[in-house]
Amino acid sequence: MIGWRFSDYKPDDVNGDPFERLLKIFQDLIVYTSGDVSEALSWLTELDKHYELTDEDYGMADFIQDLIDQGYISDKKDGSGLFGPTAKMEIELRKKALDDIFDQLKKSKRGNHITRHTGRGDEFTSEMRPFQFGDQLDNIAVSESLKNAQINHGLDDFMLTQEDLEVHETYYKSQMSTVLMIDISHSMILYGEDRITPAKKVAMALAELIQTRYPKDTLDIIVFGNDSWKIEIKDLPYLEVGPYHTNTVAGLELAMDILRRRKNPNKQIMMITDGKPTCIKKGKKYYKNAFGLDRKILNRTLGLAVKCRKLNIPITTFMIASDPYLKNFVEQFTQANQGKAFYSGLKGLGEFIFKDYKDNKKNRKR
Repeated sequence: MIGWRFSDYKPDDVNGDPFERLLKIFQDLIVYTSGDVSEALSWLTELDKHYELTDEDYGMADFIQDLIDQGYISDKKDGSGLFGPTAKMEIELRKKALDDIFDQLKKSKRGNHITRHTGRGDEFTSEMRPFQFGDQLDNIAVSESLKNAQINHGLDDFMLTQEDLEVHETYYKSQMSTVLMIDISHSMILYGEDRITPAKKVAMALAELIQTRYPKDTLDIIVFGNDSWKIEIKDLPYLEVGPYHTNTVAGLELAMDILRRRKNPNKQIMMITDGKPTCIKKGKKYYKNAFGLDRKILNRTLGLAVKCRKLNIPITTFMIASDPYLKNFVEQFTQANQGKAFYSGLKGLGEFIFKDYKDNKKNRKR
């Protein structure tokens, strides 16, 4: 008799490769500790004591040796005798972030952004139109064209003319230049809530997304606290929060300067932050005010939002906090730029950014 045989439930990976199981946890810890291998291994050792992640056949010493042998960590070149992550580890961290946040994307085929501008594009729609001079021959709808020829000329005197031809309507595929702004002010770790680690994971996932699925797009990443500066994608896992205020103006000015040098007509700014602007630079000095919405700071920030709007650079703000003062600022900022804003919890941040990046580009120019 054919039936089902039941057995005791065992969680995934219990019978799998112990190295792979530990590696997933270790990768999360590396991001959390900003690349400090020793601290990550200490955390992993504590977790092992509590949850028995290893056994007599495969212990922590075996795992560390496998990390070295497989090229995930290596000796630092500073002579300290400590281990540091390798380039291979950095790539794997981005891939894991993409798996965690954009898992549904990795299962789909490669492609590019699709705009709503129809014409001599690259991807078929469900619509058809008469052939026009200059249309690509690959876009000709053969069945419909032959059907038109039969109707127009009959079978006895069959011929196919230009007037019979129909082509598939197509969408343009657009290219996009993006600057991702990440807030590294002190509030990103205040009140016992770690906001910077999810932001780093989202940034790594977005970088991997663009490099693998949208290779013609560009992504520049900048961080902003009292000042703003550009960082490399490979440095994302090691990003740390500092004792900074929030100088949104400095971030926007740097983002605009980067996008000004990009030849691509489609440009955008994405900003991950948890607070209102509290700092601007006046000459060589800083003007700071962390209480309420300071009019001087707010006006400078809104002025740049308007300037970006005039340059056709939309700004999407991902606010990972819900203070009423913050909502007031975001509403004014979004209205000035005519951009968009999302209020997101830390767990939903990746899904928001994925949706915005993938779907909001459909109305961009070729």
